[in-house]
Amino acid sequence: MTNKTDERVPVNQILEGDCIERLRNLPDNSIDLIFADPPYFMQTDGILLRNNGTKFEGVEDEWDKFADYKEYDEFCSNWLKECRRILKPKGAIWVIGSFQNIYRLGYIMQNLGFWILNDVIWSKPNAPPNFKGTRFQNSHETLLWCSKSKNSGYTFNYKTMKQENGGKQDSSVWNIGICIGQERLKGEDGKKVHSTQKPEKLLYKIILSSTKPNDIVLDPFFGTGTTGAVAKKLGRNFIGIEREEKYIQEAKKRIDNTNQEKNELYNLGLEEKPPKISTYDLILKNKLIPNEIFYNSKGEEICKILKNGKVSDGIDELSIHDMPEKFIGRRMNGWEWFFVKRDGKLKSINDFRYEVKYEREN
Repeated sequence: MTNKTDERVPVNQILEGDCIERLRNLPDNSIDLIFADPPYFMQTDGILLRNNGTKFEGVEDEWDKFADYKEYDEFCSNWLKECRRILKPKGAIWVIGSFQNIYRLGYIMQNLGFWILNDVIWSKPNAPPNFKGTRFQNSHETLLWCSKSKNSGYTFNYKTMKQENGGKQDSSVWNIGICIGQERLKGEDGKKVHSTQKPEKLLYKIILSSTKPNDIVLDPFFGTGTTGAVAKKLGRNFIGIEREEKYIQEAKKRIDNTNQEKNELYNLGLEEKPPKISTYDLILKNKLIPNEIFYNSKGEEICKILKNGKVSDGIDELSIHDMPEKFIGRRMNGWEWFFVKRDGKLKSINDFRYEVKYEREN
């Protein structure tokens, strides 16, 4: 993974120091995507106790403390100005926050000229409860996905995300558990290294949906390097900015232990013109099996694939594009409409075309 556009851009590096100062040293129009997980200014008062009496380790770090909203707003305005400056004309930014700060961030971003494309809800099925029982459980955070301006272009890999969502259009509500278990980095004392480590699955969706291979993804609040690790895995470049040495060391180890994964999906094969591979070709390649059942996205049995590559419902023998019309009254792209079962799960027949294409190229 390399960047040949500007030698001043420190690709695949973690820059230690204040995020605003470091952002100011980056050239204009040099970054494809920014993911920002800034301090939330949580303003937590007192000690939170679990039902069993033990202390809940929330966000008590110094980097999350500000004198008041004025100081917080000034800080956010300054780093967001720099982010907008360094974004390429068709670049985009994702900013995450909770009820404490997301409305302030959105207001500042709109005033700076950013254009909100979506507000995405990160719904957390395993969020901590409200221990005092005085409010609803806070079980989501909000992501603002914005282009540089109202008329700016941006990358959105629609077909790729539809494929990831089981063949259905992906939505703005993402059900992803918080970072726990082996993914949660812990120190020798058994405590969390970082209080707000984000799950890799969240960054996976962000980076896969809105970047191309070899794009540069910048994270001005790098923490323990989730953005860098996922970017490397997907074949993208990263730049991290972080002021805490302890986080930087953990991030470096994490990224060094991460390998790029070769995957046609990550290379955006679905966004390209589909390969000219027929159902008959897939039968010859043993990707599809004669007489196996074809399903729709709901898991309903529709027909069987024949040796000649056509499909039959026991009455008519049709192409994969004509058969859907018999059931729903309109002709459909059969590559996107039909599924088979592999290991008990539905798998789009379109996947097999790209598998064959990838095998031919490698």
